[in-house]
Amino acid sequence: MSVTTEPGSLGPQITLFEYALRLHRQDPESPLPQDGEPYPDDESHRRRRSKSQKDRRRDGADVAAILDVHFGNADAPPGDLVAAFCDVDVPIHRNEHIAAAALRTDRQRVRQTGRWLVRHSTDRCSATVGLALLAADWAEEDIPLIQTIGLLSDRFGPLAAEALQRRRGGGQALVWLAQRVTGWGRVYVVEALCRHGAGGSRWWLLRHACDGDFLNGYFAGQVATAAHLHEAIIGSDVDDELVDHTGRLLRIMIGCGGMGMTLEHYPPASAVLAAHVAHLVGQAPTVSRYIDAAVIADQLAEKAPERSGCTAEQRDELVRQYLAVLDRQDWCATVRSDFGPDSDVYLWFVGNVAMRLQLRAFTDPTGDDR
Repeated sequence: MSVTTEPGSLGPQITLFEYALRLHRQDPESPLPQDGEPYPDDESHRRRRSKSQKDRRRDGADVAAILDVHFGNADAPPGDLVAAFCDVDVPIHRNEHIAAAALRTDRQRVRQTGRWLVRHSTDRCSATVGLALLAADWAEEDIPLIQTIGLLSDRFGPLAAEALQRRRGGGQALVWLAQRVTGWGRVYVVEALCRHGAGGSRWWLLRHACDGDFLNGYFAGQVATAAHLHEAIIGSDVDDELVDHTGRLLRIMIGCGGMGMTLEHYPPASAVLAAHVAHLVGQAPTVSRYIDAAVIADQLAEKAPERSGCTAEQRDELVRQYLAVLDRQDWCATVRSDFGPDSDVYLWFVGNVAMRLQLRAFTDPTGDDR
């Protein structure tokens, strides 16, 4: 087995696959720390200068040419490709040139080459090409291999998501990966789940897709649409996790212009808002629920009603209902007990929400400002 070397040494490095696997085994239910970065080949890649294409339509063409030459030699082993892509740009998303090169070659050889590169490459470029070859295939036995390298999701997430959604059982495999990635990796995988069709992943999408990261704005609207949020939140099987995640989705969609779908372009917006605040009335107060509801109320009051998918009358009634919950004594007491007067959260609320909505939560019971 390969071993890790000190930065700058010329000895062998741990393969990227083994590196991801070791980190995963340390905490199997959580994302890798910092997405696994820096990768073992980080120093060599900082020194490397790839040749970018001026014509973006040719992205991946150099990689495809190298693959054509390699596959044209029936005796060439996969290991010959480990350092073959050091001087070319390797796309991290699905690429038509690379996919075409895979289709021009015997499927079994493409699969074997992809597996070998993903499992044995010490260089991210050749590992990425290996994953691209697997993404052109559909063998179910490769799912664990794809999931593991996909844990290094900022680099390998797009192709891992592409490869998994092509396979039977891909929805379940994508959910497994989505639970263990953050940042851009989560964007790639959740978007793939939405494209794959909610199906068996609908329960998870409706309760756990958004993890609070700013980048959730890219897919929140896709989740609401693909998982049929409107039907779920007005249905009979509504639990606290669904209500809480609905609040998170609404908070994101009300202010994610320029990233993804906003409430203005989400047809059931007013109905989902009304259902959320109705369920909120029966929930116990928590800080996260308070924050979501306060941001929603603040943005509803601040924006023109059509920007939130509402009529003026609907908007005014929704703001009134949210404020009625936020101004309740038990909700205010929860916020006062959790926020210290010098905390960043407290200062942000005073400056951006509480002053506009004039909520009682940020004054003590005697009415004096904290």
